[in-house]
This record gives sequence, C-alpha cells and structure tokens, in this order.
Amino acid sequence: MELKYQTGFGNEFATEAVEGALPVGRNSPQRAPLGLYAEQFSGTAFTVPRALNRRTWTYRIRPSVLHKPFQPYHRAISDVQANDAPTLFKSSPFDEVVTTPNQLRWDPLPIPGEPTDLIDGITTIAGNGDSFAQTGIAVHIYACNADMTDRYFYNADGEMLIVPEMGGLTIFTELGVIEVSPGEICCLPRGLRFRIELGVSSPTVREGSSRPAGALTNVRATDTAATDTADANSAARGYICENYGQHFRLPDLGPIGANGLANARDFETPVAWFEDKDGECEIVAKFGGNLWSCTSGHSPLDVVAWHGNYAPYKYDLRRFNTIGSISFDHPDPSIFTVLTSPSGEPGVANCDFVIFPDRWLVGEDTFRPPWYHRNTMSEYMGLIYGAYDAKEEGFVPGGGSLHNQMSAHGPDLDAFEKASNADLKPQKLEGTMAFMFESRYIIRPTKFAMETAQLQHEYSEVWQGLKKNFKL
Repeated sequence: MELKYQTGFGNEFATEAVEGALPVGRNSPQRAPLGLYAEQFSGTAFTVPRALNRRTWTYRIRPSVLHKPFQPYHRAISDVQANDAPTLFKSSPFDEVVTTPNQLRWDPLPIPGEPTDLIDGITTIAGNGDSFAQTGIAVHIYACNADMTDRYFYNADGEMLIVPEMGGLTIFTELGVIEVSPGEICCLPRGLRFRIELGVSSPTVREGSSRPAGALTNVRATDTAATDTADANSAARGYICENYGQHFRLPDLGPIGANGLANARDFETPVAWFEDKDGECEIVAKFGGNLWSCTSGHSPLDVVAWHGNYAPYKYDLRRFNTIGSISFDHPDPSIFTVLTSPSGEPGVANCDFVIFPDRWLVGEDTFRPPWYHRNTMSEYMGLIYGAYDAKEEGFVPGGGSLHNQMSAHGPDLDAFEKASNADLKPQKLEGTMAFMFESRYIIRPTKFAMETAQLQHEYSEVWQGLKKNFKL
C-alpha cells in the first residue's frame, strides 16, 4: 500500500478519497454529497478558543451511532492463560499497591506465546491522575503477535501516543492509514476508531538517518524476549502514553527563537481512506477506565472524506533538531521536548514527551552525561534502540525505568567513571534513541509492575559502588 500524508502540526486539513465527497461552503448540507452522512468529531468543547479548538467534520457511509449496546469486555484467553493473564489494560485510580520512593527498572516484557492482538497485548505499568477528571497519564507496554481482524478499538479516556520499539504497525483509522516503525511515533486522538495490523509495507529510512540496520526488522536476533519463531512481520512491542490531560502540542521555543526541536512541517497526517465492508465486527472501547465491547454490522472505518484539525499524526524522531551547549555544562533535558501536554500551571507539564537522539557532545570541562539530580517532575524512561549514555548496562530496548518525584537518580558507577575520565574531544552519540514520559504528578506503578519477573530488584546496586572522592 502506497500511503500519502498531509504535512504540518495541528493544521486545518481537507481530504477526500472519492472526488466530490466533501460539501462546499457548508459543513452539514440538507443532503450530504454521494448519500453520505455528515458527522462532527469533536476533541474539545465547542466554546474553547479558536487557537485551541479541535474538531473534524467527517462524511461517512453510515453514522457511527449504528451499533449494538456495549457490554463489559472479556478478554478471550485460554485455560492455560486464565490464571496469569487477566486483562492488564488498566486506568485510574492507580492505587493497587503503595507507591514506593525507590528507583525502579524493568526488563522488556516477553512477546506472548498465544496469538494476541494489540488490544489484548497492552499491559499497564504505571499512571497518575484521573481519567474522569481529565488529568494525568498512564504508561503502557504493548506486546503482540497477531493482527486486529474484524475488530476495532477506540479510547474515550485519552489520546494515545504510540512509541514502537520492535516491529512496525499499520494503523487503519477513520481518518486514514498510518504506518509507523521504531524511530517514529504516532498519536491517536481521544475517541478515534482504529484497527492495527503488524508490519509495514516499506519501512522508511530518512536521508541522513543513523538508525541501526537491525532496528528495521520486527525482531532482532539478540532479542531474548521475542519468540524463536518470530519473523519480520510476526511480532511488535513498544510503549504507549495514554494522556488524560490537555492535548499534546509543540512546546514554545522561547529564547531558542522561531526554529528548532520538532518542526511543525515534519508531522504527517494521513489522507482520507475508507473501508466499505459489511458483516459483523466487534468494537472495543475504553471508557471510564474500563473496557467495553459491542458489535456492529459494518466497519466503522467508513469515512470517505473529512476536513478539520482533530486527526491522527506521525513523526519521525530522527528529524528532531537537537539543541545543546557549545561551551560548557550539560543543559536541562527540557531542550529535548518533542511534545507537551500542559497543566493548569504555566511551565509545569501534565506530561512532556522527551527524547535523547543522536547528537554531538562538545562541552569543555563538562561532565557530559546527565548529572545526578532530584526532580519535582516524575520520569518514566524507555529505550527504543541503542544504548543510553547514563547507563552502561541493564537498561535495554523495550525495558523501562521509573524515577519518581524527588527520588535521586543519575549515571551508574561505570558511566560516572567513564565520563569523569574521558578525553573531552567532540563526541558523536550515534545509533541511540531513548525517551521519557515526564509528569508533574507522582507516577504510581501497578500491582503487575511491582510483581512481574521483569522487575529488576537489584537496580539500586548500580550506584552502590560510588565512593567518597572528597579531599582537603
């Protein structure tokens, strides 16, 4: 499938899969063109100021109200799985266990042994806030090995920022088709209906990209968490930030000026595409922290044309214009912010999505990795590929770490010794892509996250060898 995209962040788009499907000069004519139904898809209240208002008018074969009533969703699992694999896609309140101030780190979750699509392959690691109050986030890991066939999903609780780590995804949505691979991200708006197939038709490698060759395939040969039989389109894994708060947007640049960081022109939104398919299908919804299911007699992805600014988008992280120090000191990580979800307090984010990509380090008389720190913001960190410069071992692609409010963290012993004694010539960090979901609220791990075999119980040992160097 050859996919086309419209460029720009938050733009007003107009696109039709069939010529003449978009009405001219009005949104809801008495009879919409081609016998379609006009339906507005609103991402904000009607009265939100124009600059922040998000809505899209869709022209579809059938209105989305046409489905049977929802019932509580029950995951289809085998008797073998029944005792250890409940539905692990959770939401607030995140109060299953007492939240510890200890630093936490996890190995990658394994690919399921049974056929599992993305809906059933999502496991919640941590979260904060309240989906009912529309504040906070949830952090999930997805690990799946099957396509979503004849079933669809939408999330009424929050938008979903998908960060692939292993394998590509083809995401069929009401508003078009997106392909996303490791090194790229995709954001699906709250309420958007979609289904996901594993693999992409042609993984993109941008000009000048330094993505490792192995990152193009779904399963690396050295990935012990994958199944032995996995091939290029058989498995996928990655991270999801479920954002309950204000929509992700580009951060203000302040003294940086008009250009830099993630440029608006590099964000891509799909063109109109539709699925005219009759036959019973399942629609799974996440609403109020619970999963619900209903049936429909047709595909919900039947939007023939649309116009508006509430739509899914993708972004290639390797296009991020990194800003850094060219004199001394390691700058604050806020300069690596790709997207931000503001809170009610200016400058303090409900969630920041921050990356640590390829970049030059040139600071003179500078400890170049991130310094030791205690932070009012809570940090969940993941690794897409390569190695992170503040950790020499134990932090691997697909894994994660959590350093909560005021919990001390920083380079491990080996990274400290290496950086303290390095020859400070210009250094290029290459083949690396780490990220953070950073929030003003304490990020509370789930019961699963605190009991899984992937939790590294000896994580704190990485700092215990740091010795006293003080001399008078």
